[in-house]
Amino acid sequence: MTKRIALFNHKGGVSKTTTTFNLGWMLAEKGNRVIMVDADPQCNLTGMVLGHGGPTALEDFYEKESQRNLRDGLAPAFESRPEPLKAVDCFPVGDQGNLFLLPGHIGLSEYEVTLGVAHELSRSIQTLQNLPGCIAHLLELTSEKYEADYVLIDLNPSLSSINQNLLMTSHCFIVPTNPDYFSAVAVQSLARVLPDWRKWAKRASELPVLQQAVYPFPNVTPKLLGTIVQNYRPRSGVPAQAFQTWIARIGENVSNDLFPALETAGMTLGRVVYEEHEVEGFCLAMIPDFNSLIAKSQRHRAPVYSLTPDQLGQSGAVLAKTEKSREQFRKIFSEMADKVVSLVNHASNP
Repeated sequence: MTKRIALFNHKGGVSKTTTTFNLGWMLAEKGNRVIMVDADPQCNLTGMVLGHGGPTALEDFYEKESQRNLRDGLAPAFESRPEPLKAVDCFPVGDQGNLFLLPGHIGLSEYEVTLGVAHELSRSIQTLQNLPGCIAHLLELTSEKYEADYVLIDLNPSLSSINQNLLMTSHCFIVPTNPDYFSAVAVQSLARVLPDWRKWAKRASELPVLQQAVYPFPNVTPKLLGTIVQNYRPRSGVPAQAFQTWIARIGENVSNDLFPALETAGMTLGRVVYEEHEVEGFCLAMIPDFNSLIAKSQRHRAPVYSLTPDQLGQSGAVLAKTEKSREQFRKIFSEMADKVVSLVNHASNP
């Protein structure tokens, strides 16, 4: 069965899109079939993968490739069309045969209000009963079409009804952070928000009207795989002091606030499981600043750890230093991918 993994933090600028792309590619490189879903109306993942630039590029894309995006895939349900949902025709990513993109659409946000109303009133207004379960159903259809092992969902930085729905119908989730004050506060906020979302999802899954819908609301309890701390500057192989202060604060907030709240809500694996998989402090990975590699990665639509010397455009000592950094990132993402696979397997077979 395909496993859906959401990457979510309502604090922006924590590299969710970059992590989705690099993690998805690494999982595919290790032999897994992966679909990356761009659920952010800003469509950064779509632009990164498909190489769209310029003010009209996305507009031209949607005109040429109508229906091949998340919004139009959901349109039959949200616009009450007399037709069933169908699997979306995804795009292959680069030369990685196991990796696919389900593009986003800026118009996805138009469905926010309707979905929010459906979340609250579907028990009393029968015409809304198909909406809460339709997104998970579309992703399941698309997963079956591509025989995907994993679906990575890049969520936007907000507490929207679409994020609530996608996260609560995912099997697992990852919380990316930056070493700064806002991420530390966001972690404490998530400790309050996510258990409330879980209570809503549990109630929704038990409603007869949603169980009997054309697209039943799934009974899923998403499990935390861990956090990620990224975008820090290293000094002698460890985070510089200014970053270390916030890394420690985030770790404290995860251990003291987020994890206990999620544990009470049934949204974690056993504490010993994280220890066995070397997820120290419930942190999957520490990822330093990509520096110049991120721009080259975006330009060549390739993960940072797979950039060739030609793509790097360097030589001599500079190239040697960059290649050393590139291999460090390969090791980080390889280890993180292995942990994700092991933890997801454990969540499926506790």
